[in-house]
Amino acid sequence: MKKHLAIIGIVVLALGLYSSPLFAQAAGSVKGVCKDAEGKLITGGVVEYDNLDNGQKYNLKTNNKGEYFSLGITPGKYKIILYKTPEDQKANKELFHVAGFQVQLDENVLDFDLQKEAERQAKGEGLSPEEAKARQEAAAKAQKETTTVKTLQGKLDAANTAIQAKDYDTAITNLTEANQVDPSRDVLWYRLGDAYRLSAGTQTDAAEKQKRYESAIDSYNKAIQLLQDGIQNGKEKDAAKANQKLSGFYTNLADAYARDRKIDDAVKSYEAAAKADPASAASAYFNIGAVYTNAGRVDDANAAFDKCIAADPNRAEAYYQKGVNLLGKATLQGDKTVAPPGTAEAFQKYLEMAPNGPNAQSAKDLLASIGSSVETTYGTKKKQPKK
Repeated sequence: MKKHLAIIGIVVLALGLYSSPLFAQAAGSVKGVCKDAEGKLITGGVVEYDNLDNGQKYNLKTNNKGEYFSLGITPGKYKIILYKTPEDQKANKELFHVAGFQVQLDENVLDFDLQKEAERQAKGEGLSPEEAKARQEAAAKAQKETTTVKTLQGKLDAANTAIQAKDYDTAITNLTEANQVDPSRDVLWYRLGDAYRLSAGTQTDAAEKQKRYESAIDSYNKAIQLLQDGIQNGKEKDAAKANQKLSGFYTNLADAYARDRKIDDAVKSYEAAAKADPASAASAYFNIGAVYTNAGRVDDANAAFDKCIAADPNRAEAYYQKGVNLLGKATLQGDKTVAPPGTAEAFQKYLEMAPNGPNAQSAKDLLASIGSSVETTYGTKKKQPKK
Protein backbone atom coordinates (compact mmCIF):
# COMPACT_ATOMS: atom_id res chain seq x y z
CA MET A 1 0.00 0.00 0.00
CA LYS A 2 2.81 2.35 0.85
CA LYS A 3 4.50 1.45 -2.39
CA HIS A 4 1.39 2.42 -4.35
CA LEU A 5 1.16 5.76 -2.56
CA ALA A 6 4.81 6.43 -3.28
CA ILE A 7 4.21 5.94 -6.97
CA ILE A 8 1.30 8.35 -6.88
CA GLY A 9 3.46 10.89 -5.13
CA ILE A 10 6.06 10.66 -7.85
CA VAL A 11 3.40 11.14 -10.53
CA VAL A 12 2.02 14.20 -8.79
CA LEU A 13 5.50 15.60 -8.45
CA ALA A 14 6.16 15.00 -12.13
CA LEU A 15 2.94 16.73 -13.12
CA GLY A 16 3.97 19.66 -11.02
CA LEU A 17 7.33 19.86 -12.77
CA TYR A 18 5.77 19.76 -16.22
CA SER A 19 2.99 22.21 -15.48
CA SER A 20 5.02 24.95 -13.82
CA PRO A 21 6.42 26.43 -17.09
CA LEU A 22 2.88 27.06 -18.29
CA PHE A 23 2.34 29.48 -15.46
CA ALA A 24 5.67 31.18 -16.31
CA GLN A 25 4.35 32.32 -19.71
CA ALA A 26 3.03 35.61 -18.30
CA ALA A 27 2.45 38.51 -20.72
CA GLY A 28 1.44 42.11 -20.72
CA SER A 29 -1.03 44.22 -22.63
CA VAL A 30 -0.31 47.35 -24.68
CA LYS A 31 -2.57 50.17 -25.73
CA GLY A 32 -2.47 53.77 -26.87
CA VAL A 33 -3.99 56.53 -28.97
CA CYS A 34 -2.33 57.79 -32.16
CA LYS A 35 -2.52 61.36 -33.50
CA ASP A 36 -0.71 62.92 -36.45
CA ALA A 37 1.27 66.17 -36.68
CA GLU A 38 -1.97 68.14 -37.02
CA GLY A 39 -3.46 66.55 -33.92
CA LYS A 40 -5.88 64.41 -35.93
CA LEU A 41 -6.59 60.79 -35.01
CA ILE A 42 -4.76 58.22 -37.11
CA THR A 43 -7.34 55.67 -38.13
CA GLY A 44 -6.47 52.51 -40.04
CA GLY A 45 -2.82 52.90 -39.09
CA VAL A 46 -0.36 50.28 -37.90
CA VAL A 47 1.64 50.22 -34.68
CA GLU A 48 4.45 47.71 -35.01
CA TYR A 49 6.03 46.29 -31.85
CA ASP A 50 9.47 44.81 -32.57
CA ASN A 51 11.00 42.81 -29.72
CA LEU A 52 14.68 43.75 -29.62
CA ASP A 53 15.49 40.69 -27.49
CA ASN A 54 14.08 37.89 -29.65
CA GLY A 55 13.01 39.53 -32.94
CA GLN A 56 9.31 38.82 -32.44
CA LYS A 57 6.94 41.31 -34.08
CA TYR A 58 3.36 42.35 -33.36
CA ASN A 59 1.33 44.42 -35.84
CA LEU A 60 -1.53 46.30 -34.19
CA LYS A 61 -4.09 48.28 -36.17
CA THR A 62 -5.70 51.51 -35.00
CA ASN A 63 -9.49 51.75 -34.93
CA ASN A 64 -11.73 54.67 -35.91
CA LYS A 65 -10.82 56.38 -32.64
CA GLY A 66 -7.12 56.14 -33.33
CA GLU A 67 -6.74 53.49 -30.62
CA TYR A 68 -4.70 50.31 -30.67
CA PHE A 69 -4.76 47.49 -28.10
CA SER A 70 -3.40 43.99 -27.67
CA LEU A 71 -3.04 41.32 -25.02
CA GLY A 72 -0.33 38.69 -24.89
CA ILE A 73 2.71 40.87 -25.56
CA THR A 74 5.85 39.22 -24.22
CA PRO A 75 7.71 41.46 -21.76
CA GLY A 76 10.98 42.89 -23.02
CA LYS A 77 12.57 45.84 -24.76
CA TYR A 78 10.84 46.97 -27.97
CA LYS A 79 11.16 49.32 -30.87
CA ILE A 80 7.68 50.64 -31.65
CA ILE A 81 7.03 52.08 -35.11
CA LEU A 82 3.97 54.05 -36.20
CA TYR A 83 2.76 53.84 -39.80
CA LYS A 84 -0.11 55.82 -41.24
CA THR A 85 -1.34 52.90 -43.39
CA PRO A 86 -0.49 49.24 -43.99
CA GLU A 87 0.83 50.29 -47.39
CA ASP A 88 3.24 52.69 -45.71
CA GLN A 89 4.41 49.85 -43.52
CA LYS A 90 5.15 47.73 -46.57
CA ALA A 91 7.04 50.66 -48.11
CA ASN A 92 8.92 51.27 -44.83
CA LYS A 93 7.56 54.85 -44.62
CA GLU A 94 7.27 55.40 -40.89
CA LEU A 95 5.70 58.40 -39.21
CA PHE A 96 7.55 58.03 -35.95
CA HIS A 97 9.24 55.45 -33.76
CA VAL A 98 10.22 54.91 -30.15
CA ALA A 99 13.32 52.84 -29.45
CA GLY A 100 13.94 50.91 -26.23
CA PHE A 101 10.37 50.90 -24.86
CA GLN A 102 10.13 48.39 -22.00
CA VAL A 103 7.00 46.25 -22.01
CA GLN A 104 6.23 45.10 -18.46
CA LEU A 105 3.73 42.60 -17.11
CA ASP A 106 0.18 43.88 -16.91
CA GLU A 107 -0.82 47.07 -18.80
CA ASN A 108 1.54 49.25 -20.83
CA VAL A 109 0.41 52.55 -22.33
CA LEU A 110 2.19 54.29 -25.21
CA ASP A 111 0.42 57.16 -26.95
CA PHE A 112 1.62 58.82 -30.15
CA ASP A 113 0.90 62.55 -30.44
CA LEU A 114 3.10 63.80 -33.25
CA GLN A 115 1.98 67.40 -32.82
CA LYS A 116 3.11 67.49 -29.21
CA GLU A 117 6.21 65.51 -30.10
CA ALA A 118 7.23 68.14 -32.64
CA GLU A 119 6.73 70.87 -30.05
CA ARG A 120 8.71 68.90 -27.50
CA GLN A 121 11.57 68.25 -29.86
CA ALA A 122 11.64 71.87 -30.94
CA LYS A 123 12.35 72.73 -27.31
CA GLY A 124 14.92 69.94 -27.02
CA GLU A 125 12.97 68.19 -24.28
CA GLY A 126 13.46 64.51 -23.61
CA LEU A 127 16.57 64.21 -25.75
CA SER A 128 19.68 62.28 -24.83
CA PRO A 129 22.99 64.21 -24.89
CA GLU A 130 23.81 62.56 -28.23
CA GLU A 131 20.43 63.49 -29.69
CA ALA A 132 20.72 67.03 -28.39
CA LYS A 133 24.19 67.37 -29.95
CA ALA A 134 22.97 65.98 -33.27
CA ARG A 135 20.04 68.38 -33.22
CA GLN A 136 22.33 71.33 -32.51
CA GLU A 137 24.65 70.32 -35.33
CA ALA A 138 21.70 69.96 -37.71
CA ALA A 139 20.38 73.38 -36.69
CA ALA A 140 23.83 74.94 -37.17
CA LYS A 141 24.12 73.30 -40.59
CA ALA A 142 20.68 74.54 -41.59
CA GLN A 143 21.54 78.06 -40.45
CA LYS A 144 24.79 77.98 -42.40
CA GLU A 145 22.94 76.78 -45.50
CA THR A 146 20.40 79.60 -45.12
CA THR A 147 23.18 82.17 -44.85
CA THR A 148 25.06 80.68 -47.80
CA VAL A 149 21.96 80.61 -49.99
CA LYS A 150 21.21 84.23 -49.12
CA THR A 151 24.74 85.26 -50.06
CA LEU A 152 24.70 83.30 -53.31
CA GLN A 153 21.27 84.58 -54.28
CA GLY A 154 22.44 88.15 -53.76
CA LYS A 155 25.41 87.63 -56.06
CA LEU A 156 23.28 85.82 -58.63
CA ASP A 157 20.72 88.65 -58.64
CA ALA A 158 23.48 91.22 -59.06
CA ALA A 159 24.97 89.19 -61.92
CA ASN A 160 21.61 88.86 -63.68
CA THR A 161 21.05 92.60 -63.43
CA ALA A 162 24.54 93.23 -64.82
CA ILE A 163 23.98 90.82 -67.72
CA GLN A 164 20.75 92.60 -68.64
CA ALA A 165 22.70 95.89 -68.64
CA LYS A 166 25.42 94.21 -70.76
CA ASP A 167 27.91 94.82 -67.97
CA TYR A 168 29.38 91.39 -68.38
CA ASP A 169 32.58 91.95 -66.42
CA THR A 170 30.60 92.85 -63.28
CA ALA A 171 28.52 89.73 -63.79
CA ILE A 172 31.67 87.61 -64.14
CA THR A 173 33.08 89.08 -60.92
CA ASN A 174 29.91 88.36 -58.92
CA LEU A 175 29.52 84.83 -60.24
CA THR A 176 33.17 83.99 -59.74
CA GLU A 177 32.91 85.13 -56.11
CA ALA A 178 29.74 83.06 -55.70
CA ASN A 179 31.47 79.94 -57.00
CA GLN A 180 34.33 80.52 -54.57
CA VAL A 181 31.79 80.51 -51.74
CA ASP A 182 30.15 77.31 -52.96
CA PRO A 183 31.27 75.60 -56.18
CA SER A 184 28.50 72.98 -56.07
CA ARG A 185 25.62 75.05 -57.52
CA ASP A 186 25.02 74.28 -61.19
CA VAL A 187 23.05 77.45 -61.89
CA LEU A 188 25.98 79.66 -60.83
CA TRP A 189 28.34 77.95 -63.28
CA TYR A 190 25.67 78.10 -65.97
CA ARG A 191 25.19 81.85 -65.58
CA LEU A 192 28.96 82.37 -65.47
CA GLY A 193 29.08 80.55 -68.79
CA ASP A 194 26.44 82.95 -70.12
CA ALA A 195 28.41 85.97 -68.93
CA TYR A 196 31.61 84.77 -70.60
CA ARG A 197 29.82 83.75 -73.81
CA LEU A 198 27.99 87.04 -74.20
CA SER A 199 31.05 89.10 -73.27
CA ALA A 200 33.20 87.34 -75.85
CA GLY A 201 31.24 88.91 -78.65
CA THR A 202 32.10 92.39 -77.38
CA GLN A 203 35.87 91.81 -77.43
CA THR A 204 38.00 93.39 -80.15
CA ASP A 205 41.08 91.37 -79.31
CA ALA A 206 40.88 87.96 -80.99
CA ALA A 207 42.88 86.20 -78.29
CA GLU A 208 40.70 87.60 -75.51
CA LYS A 209 37.57 86.66 -77.43
CA GLN A 210 38.68 83.05 -77.77
CA LYS A 211 39.75 82.96 -74.13
CA ARG A 212 36.28 84.01 -73.03
CA TYR A 213 34.60 81.44 -75.23
CA GLU A 214 36.84 78.79 -73.68
CA SER A 215 35.93 80.05 -70.20
CA ALA A 216 32.25 79.87 -71.15
CA ILE A 217 32.66 76.30 -72.40
CA ASP A 218 34.47 75.29 -69.21
CA SER A 219 31.75 76.87 -67.02
CA TYR A 220 28.92 75.22 -68.95
CA ASN A 221 30.60 71.82 -68.69
CA LYS A 222 30.93 72.21 -64.91
CA ALA A 223 27.24 73.15 -64.68
CA ILE A 224 26.27 70.13 -66.79
CA GLN A 225 28.36 67.74 -64.69
CA LEU A 226 26.88 69.02 -61.43
CA LEU A 227 23.34 68.75 -62.76
CA GLN A 228 23.90 65.26 -64.15
CA ASP A 229 25.31 64.17 -60.78
CA GLY A 230 22.22 65.59 -59.08
CA ILE A 231 19.93 63.67 -61.42
CA GLN A 232 21.82 60.40 -60.94
CA ASN A 233 22.00 60.55 -57.15
CA GLY A 234 18.35 61.54 -56.78
CA LYS A 235 19.04 65.08 -55.56
CA GLU A 236 16.86 66.42 -58.38
CA LYS A 237 13.36 65.36 -57.34
CA ASP A 238 11.61 66.40 -60.58
CA ALA A 239 13.49 64.44 -63.24
CA ALA A 240 11.53 65.92 -66.17
CA LYS A 241 12.19 69.47 -65.06
CA ALA A 242 15.85 68.69 -64.40
CA ASN A 243 16.24 67.25 -67.90
CA GLN A 244 14.66 70.35 -69.43
CA LYS A 245 17.19 72.40 -67.48
CA LEU A 246 20.00 70.12 -68.69
CA SER A 247 18.84 70.59 -72.28
CA GLY A 248 19.10 74.36 -71.82
CA PHE A 249 22.64 73.99 -70.46
CA TYR A 250 23.65 71.94 -73.49
CA THR A 251 22.02 74.44 -75.86
CA ASN A 252 24.06 77.36 -74.55
CA LEU A 253 27.20 75.22 -74.51
CA ALA A 254 26.56 74.40 -78.17
CA ASP A 255 26.19 78.08 -78.99
CA ALA A 256 29.53 78.83 -77.34
CA TYR A 257 31.17 76.04 -79.35
CA ALA A 258 29.59 77.32 -82.57
CA ARG A 259 30.77 80.88 -81.96
CA ASP A 260 34.24 79.52 -81.25
CA ARG A 261 34.00 77.71 -84.61
CA LYS A 262 34.12 74.27 -83.06
CA ILE A 263 31.41 72.89 -85.31
CA ASP A 264 31.51 69.21 -84.40
CA ASP A 265 31.46 69.97 -80.68
CA ALA A 266 28.52 72.32 -81.21
CA VAL A 267 26.60 69.61 -83.07
CA LYS A 268 27.29 67.03 -80.35
CA SER A 269 26.07 69.45 -77.70
CA TYR A 270 22.84 70.20 -79.59
CA GLU A 271 22.28 66.46 -80.00
CA ALA A 272 22.78 66.06 -76.24
CA ALA A 273 20.18 68.79 -75.70
CA ALA A 274 17.71 66.88 -77.87
CA LYS A 275 18.41 63.65 -76.00
CA ALA A 276 18.00 65.27 -72.58
CA ASP A 277 14.64 66.77 -73.50
CA PRO A 278 13.02 65.18 -76.58
CA ALA A 279 10.37 67.91 -76.56
CA SER A 280 13.11 70.36 -77.58
CA ALA A 281 14.49 68.14 -80.34
CA ALA A 282 13.05 70.24 -83.18
CA SER A 283 14.83 73.36 -81.93
CA ALA A 284 18.06 71.44 -81.43
CA TYR A 285 18.02 70.05 -84.96
CA PHE A 286 17.14 73.44 -86.41
CA ASN A 287 20.15 74.91 -84.62
CA ILE A 288 22.33 72.12 -85.98
CA GLY A 289 21.07 73.02 -89.45
CA ALA A 290 21.99 76.67 -88.84
CA VAL A 291 25.48 75.73 -87.61
CA TYR A 292 26.12 73.55 -90.65
CA THR A 293 24.69 76.22 -92.99
CA ASN A 294 27.01 78.86 -91.55
CA ALA A 295 29.90 76.45 -91.99
CA GLY A 296 28.97 75.90 -95.66
CA ARG A 297 28.03 72.24 -95.12
CA VAL A 298 24.62 72.50 -96.78
CA ASP A 299 24.02 68.77 -97.22
CA ASP A 300 24.56 68.18 -93.52
CA ALA A 301 22.45 71.25 -92.82
CA ASN A 302 19.50 69.99 -94.84
CA ALA A 303 19.74 66.57 -93.20
CA ALA A 304 19.40 68.40 -89.87
CA PHE A 305 16.47 70.47 -91.16
CA ASP A 306 14.77 67.23 -92.25
CA LYS A 307 15.17 65.91 -88.67
CA CYS A 308 13.75 69.16 -87.39
CA ILE A 309 10.72 68.79 -89.64
CA ALA A 310 10.28 65.16 -88.59
CA ALA A 311 10.27 66.24 -84.94
CA ASP A 312 7.95 69.20 -85.62
CA PRO A 313 6.21 69.24 -89.02
CA ASN A 314 4.92 72.74 -88.25
CA ARG A 315 8.37 74.34 -88.04
CA ALA A 316 7.94 76.65 -91.03
CA GLU A 317 11.40 78.21 -90.84
CA ALA A 318 13.03 74.81 -91.39
CA TYR A 319 11.33 74.53 -94.79
CA TYR A 320 12.51 78.00 -95.80
CA GLN A 321 16.13 77.40 -94.77
CA LYS A 322 16.13 74.06 -96.51
CA GLY A 323 14.86 75.74 -99.67
CA VAL A 324 17.58 78.38 -99.51
CA ASN A 325 20.26 75.72 -99.15
CA LEU A 326 18.87 73.76 -102.08
CA LEU A 327 18.71 76.90 -104.19
CA GLY A 328 22.40 77.43 -103.48
CA LYS A 329 23.05 74.26 -105.50
CA ALA A 330 21.03 75.45 -108.49
CA THR A 331 22.59 75.36 -111.97
CA LEU A 332 22.17 77.49 -115.05
CA GLN A 333 20.87 76.04 -118.28
CA GLY A 334 21.20 78.88 -120.69
CA ASP A 335 19.56 81.80 -118.96
CA LYS A 336 17.32 79.58 -116.86
CA THR A 337 18.01 78.72 -113.22
CA VAL A 338 17.41 75.06 -112.54
CA ALA A 339 17.01 74.30 -108.84
CA PRO A 340 17.45 70.83 -107.31
CA PRO A 341 14.30 68.75 -106.70
CA GLY A 342 12.40 69.80 -103.60
CA THR A 343 13.42 73.47 -103.71
CA ALA A 344 10.08 74.86 -104.84
CA GLU A 345 8.20 72.49 -102.55
CA ALA A 346 10.19 73.75 -99.54
CA PHE A 347 9.33 77.39 -100.28
CA GLN A 348 5.70 76.48 -101.03
CA LYS A 349 5.43 74.70 -97.70
CA TYR A 350 6.87 77.67 -95.87
CA LEU A 351 4.35 80.02 -97.48
CA GLU A 352 1.52 77.65 -96.72
CA MET A 353 2.44 77.59 -93.06
CA ALA A 354 3.60 81.20 -92.66
CA PRO A 355 1.94 83.31 -95.37
CA ASN A 356 2.81 86.46 -93.45
CA GLY A 357 6.06 85.20 -91.97
CA PRO A 358 9.28 87.21 -91.90
CA ASN A 359 10.56 85.39 -94.99
CA ALA A 360 7.28 85.26 -96.91
CA GLN A 361 8.26 87.86 -99.51
CA SER A 362 11.72 86.37 -99.87
CA ALA A 363 10.19 82.94 -100.46
CA LYS A 364 7.93 84.35 -103.20
CA ASP A 365 10.88 86.12 -104.86
CA LEU A 366 13.01 82.99 -104.76
CA LEU A 367 10.19 80.96 -106.25
CA ALA A 368 9.92 83.49 -109.03
CA SER A 369 13.68 83.28 -109.61
CA ILE A 370 13.35 79.61 -110.50
CA GLY A 371 10.20 80.13 -112.58
CA SER A 372 7.73 78.79 -110.01
CA SER A 373 4.55 80.46 -108.89
CA VAL A 374 3.03 80.42 -105.42
CA GLU A 375 0.80 77.39 -105.03
CA THR A 376 -0.50 77.31 -101.47
CA THR A 377 -3.91 77.46 -99.86
CA TYR A 378 -2.93 80.86 -98.46
CA GLY A 379 -0.99 82.37 -101.36
CA THR A 380 -1.83 83.13 -104.96
CA LYS A 381 -3.04 80.02 -106.73
CA LYS A 382 -2.48 79.20 -110.35
CA LYS A 383 -5.44 80.21 -112.46
CA GLN A 384 -7.59 77.25 -113.33
CA PRO A 385 -8.14 76.69 -117.07
CA LYS A 386 -11.51 77.83 -118.33
CA LYS A 387 -13.96 75.09 -119.07
